[in-house]
Amino acid sequence: MNTWYSNAAPKFESKSSKSLIHSFIVKEHRGLTINPYQGCQHRCGYCYATYEWSPDFYDKIYAKSNAPEILERQLRSAKFKSIEPVMISSATDPYQPAEVKYGLTRRCIQVLQKYKAPYYVFTKSTNILRDMDLHKGYRDNCFLVWSVTTCDEKIRRVIEPGTPPSDAIFRVIRKFVDAGVSCAVNIDPILPLITDSEVQLDQVLDTCNDNGVKHVFGAVLRLRADIWERMKTVLRLLGIREGIHDYQKTVFQFLEPIQPGVNIGSSKSYENRILDILKYRIQRRGMIPDFPTFIWKKDRRPSMTNSEHQLTLMKYV
Repeated sequence: MNTWYSNAAPKFESKSSKSLIHSFIVKEHRGLTINPYQGCQHRCGYCYATYEWSPDFYDKIYAKSNAPEILERQLRSAKFKSIEPVMISSATDPYQPAEVKYGLTRRCIQVLQKYKAPYYVFTKSTNILRDMDLHKGYRDNCFLVWSVTTCDEKIRRVIEPGTPPSDAIFRVIRKFVDAGVSCAVNIDPILPLITDSEVQLDQVLDTCNDNGVKHVFGAVLRLRADIWERMKTVLRLLGIREGIHDYQKTVFQFLEPIQPGVNIGSSKSYENRILDILKYRIQRRGMIPDFPTFIWKKDRRPSMTNSEHQLTLMKYV
């Protein structure tokens, strides 16, 4: 994707959508997700949502102008009588700058709250602070997840140039924590040779701990043909001289070219080592290396709990 690394602002465009809430399956786990926007302004070099069907993912943001109305119509239908936890969003950032203009995420959340649907938000944005009233008033039925890959500004400006600085993100997280909203940080993806050192991980974990975050988790980068092309640029820009060689021969162990549609995970030895280090360092700080959890009541309305009879939302990611 040649237009990935650019300082140009994307174009905004409205379009209608035929449906909004969708089921998804990850292995044996099922869940629901909504995406009020298509495309994303954050320009993350490692982004998983940049498929062939969205060649202008970074440069044109489509706002699904009828998203709240479509969502309500779908929730009224017989298909969604039992509403599983809803992920906002799986393929874009729901609070990217376009949300300031269109307000679709806020209106969709109001619909979800109307139907007492549990939801969890994934974002890298500080714009979510605008909706403090919504999430605070619904804090027994939602939680908020910020994706934070690094607290190193030099690295952040290269790997995700459209995102806010980490200190700005954590100031917002602190406000939600103080308001009693359940908050989590997702260190995903952990980038081999870039953000996988103990120093890098400790910077993020210490900042989480200092700001009252109780739940932290993460995952290692996966490669796809387009992601690999962007990661090669990242490695060069950061001056990691043997990075391309080490990705191919040691960390991911693959030969070029990567075939379209193929996803490559890191070697099990590397992945297990990094995730074990992460889990240990999370627990050492008294934090929890997992999602907040919900329990289902008979009326299908979940609430936050520490009961042993829990439905872990990690199953839906």
